[in-house]
Amino acid sequence: MGRRRRSTPAPGRPMSMTQALLWTAASAVLPGIAHVRMGRRWAGAVILTCYLLFIAALVGGGLVVSGNLVLSATLATQNHWLLLMGVTAFVVAVLWMTVVVHSYVITRPESRTFGRRLVAGAVVTVLCVAVASPAAAVGYVSYTAYDVSTTLFESAGSEPHDDADPWNGQDRVNVLLLGGDAGKNRYGMRTDTMIVASIDVETGDVVLIGLPRNLENVPFPEGTALAERYPAPYGFDNLLNEVYQTVVDEPALAINPYATDPGADTLKKVIGFAISLDIDYYALVDMQGFEDIIDAIGGIRVYLEEPLPYGQRGEYIDAGWQLLDGRKALWYGRTRVNSDDYSRMGRQGCLIKYVAEQADPATILTSFRSLASAAKSTLRTDIPQPKLPHFVELAEKVAKADMETLQLSPPQVNTAYPDWEHIRALVHHAVYDTPLPAASGEDAAPDVGLSPESSAADTGETPAEQPEPTPHSPGRQVGEEATALDELCP
Repeated sequence: MGRRRRSTPAPGRPMSMTQALLWTAASAVLPGIAHVRMGRRWAGAVILTCYLLFIAALVGGGLVVSGNLVLSATLATQNHWLLLMGVTAFVVAVLWMTVVVHSYVITRPESRTFGRRLVAGAVVTVLCVAVASPAAAVGYVSYTAYDVSTTLFESAGSEPHDDADPWNGQDRVNVLLLGGDAGKNRYGMRTDTMIVASIDVETGDVVLIGLPRNLENVPFPEGTALAERYPAPYGFDNLLNEVYQTVVDEPALAINPYATDPGADTLKKVIGFAISLDIDYYALVDMQGFEDIIDAIGGIRVYLEEPLPYGQRGEYIDAGWQLLDGRKALWYGRTRVNSDDYSRMGRQGCLIKYVAEQADPATILTSFRSLASAAKSTLRTDIPQPKLPHFVELAEKVAKADMETLQLSPPQVNTAYPDWEHIRALVHHAVYDTPLPAASGEDAAPDVGLSPESSAADTGETPAEQPEPTPHSPGRQVGEEATALDELCP
């Protein structure tokens, strides 16, 4: 007679609650392992295979997007991808928690006291929270990004978009950067900061055109309600920084009353017409909210050659290298104590340079929640969603490229009696490095600028005395040639 082969007994339930909880904890790290232990090999194999495939997909996807900035930005800014990530995170969290709970159900001992059941329930709950937390974080970030994207950016622009040619064949994209001073203690909002950023889409080189808030006699595009209300040769009877609020107070004056922000859209077109430069988009930030944005990116490091007054209590920012938080950075760009409008313009150009160079992607990601909250409450723009990934790619180029500035301020421009033809020539030369071609016929923009002499003859008044230029202030550009900000900003 042959020897009888002993059969291996099928795995049974663990003999103790401790073993059950250990196998449940193991299933939280490696889903399906508890099912295999309990003899449910088919179910365990399916769960484990799905888990490993999911991890492989995450790793592979991470490797793909890590080397493709446009693809990464597309996933982070396009609504359908954000919704897909949020839904996927929710489904994964539910399935993972289900596996953890079921792992305990199939491994728990049959006889349990009330106290042990209570402890086991608490442990399983903690494990479920642990496995759901990463998915919840992904879902929250996806929802926050989706909320910011739908709130700030238009779903589609007025022109067709082609990812292969996002700038529609243009060599440069021009963006009007506006800073508003709305506050509880003042009526409406004045755009005291107006800078046109002209960006080379291939190299990322930038020319910043600074427009003083006190430019007068601004011309308006022909055929618009503003041009009819304020005809040439005098043009607008207020300062340039009042155009926005003028349109807000009287919407019928808007060039496009159906725009998301008719005031900002009108100001974009007015400035573009005045300096003879097609401006594609605008970005308007409330200067009070600017503090939160700077804080969210970890502050800005600047060098001060001398102490800078800030605050309303006689405080100073010390000379030397300083890391400015949002409040101090706002004062750095806004204060006129012991200086003037044009010195402030120079420092604002330096701020743009510092932010472009120092905004660290890792810091932005870790501070995404606070940055998104600040942007949502303080930023307005007409940049459409399809352009966002390409602006992210362009921003990376800008951080490593050259940045120049031309400020339309004294002595090169008389802000009280601006010569707009001369201004257009300065801007064209700064942006394209060529003289402004002569326009004729309907293409010629009317020159509504008044000379000091003609204005004095017409009104009997003497020209306003021009402020003394302050060429030694940080970022202060003097002369008719655009100057590199590396030379102007410490």
